[in-house]
Amino acid sequence: MQHTRIRLNDHIQMPGRRALTRALVAAPLAMGLSRLQAAPAHKPIVIQFSHVVTPDTAKGQAALRFKALAESRTGGRVQIEVYPNSTLYKDREELDALKIGAVQMLAPSLSKLAKVGGGDFEAFDLPFLFKDAAAMRAVIDSPVGASLLGKLQASGIKGLAYWDNGFKVFTANRPLQSIADFRALRIRVQASRVLVEQMKTLGSVPSVSPLIEVYQALKDGKLDGQENTPSNIVTQRLHEVQSHMTVSNHGYLAYAVIVNQAFWEKLPADIRSALEGALHDATIYANGIAASENARALEQIRSTGRLAIYKPSAQELAAWRTALMPVYRQSSGWIDPAMLAAIQAQARIPP
Repeated sequence: MQHTRIRLNDHIQMPGRRALTRALVAAPLAMGLSRLQAAPAHKPIVIQFSHVVTPDTAKGQAALRFKALAESRTGGRVQIEVYPNSTLYKDREELDALKIGAVQMLAPSLSKLAKVGGGDFEAFDLPFLFKDAAAMRAVIDSPVGASLLGKLQASGIKGLAYWDNGFKVFTANRPLQSIADFRALRIRVQASRVLVEQMKTLGSVPSVSPLIEVYQALKDGKLDGQENTPSNIVTQRLHEVQSHMTVSNHGYLAYAVIVNQAFWEKLPADIRSALEGALHDATIYANGIAASENARALEQIRSTGRLAIYKPSAQELAAWRTALMPVYRQSSGWIDPAMLAAIQAQARIPP
């Protein structure tokens, strides 16, 4: 069957950064939209879904579940092309690609959305904000979560759903058992002002880099450590180039499934409805497996014997919380205190 690729940029014929460069120069948005409106009904609408983790993570599996459900429920009228592990765009490129229509769907971490939705998204990076996954979900499933997704519209982006990953841990090439152990280490974090301040407060040198590049940087000694969920650590093989892990559960990692708003609104109403239903079920699936995937990954790391794994005591974690409280004050310059208060109230966290 002949396929019609429905993109906002008519000049993009193949995925990748070279295509993005051409698109940024030309960006014929109107032409792409007119092609979408004129597409023959018997040819499938192609939606490219790019993400930066491997297919065997919770997000990767959820993307494939969405693909299967969407294609089945639209009777083949939609074709979802999933590009995992930065094969289409890296961390720093994907949002620009989405805004111009070079890709139609992403699932970036909430940290990245501060670039297009404002600093309030970085509230989710605050250390020890959530006591458990239920507290996090209480926020993102509430009107507070919906209002945050609404902030993306000014950038031409529509937020559709939140997907869980889980709590982050630290790995390094030396033990991290106290605040003093972080001093002078080069630690990789995502592009978040909160995470940068977090590492500075711990006495580390924060390094922002794409996930796909972290393994080699750790292997080459350009980085001393990093923070991530166990599932991402295993699938990116980061545990193979580190000697120690601290199960700190100091921050929560979640994603938002987003689309180019102009593209989404030009889809036929019945197609949108089918895609929303498919995404709803894929979201339930993603959030249902996130915790088990991280538990399985942690056991896999433990079984290799490659890393010394340390679990801080309650007293040690209390000291970490106290040491990291200045991050809350420092981030008040870009996180609305009213939004933070709303998040804390929804999660039943004392202000």
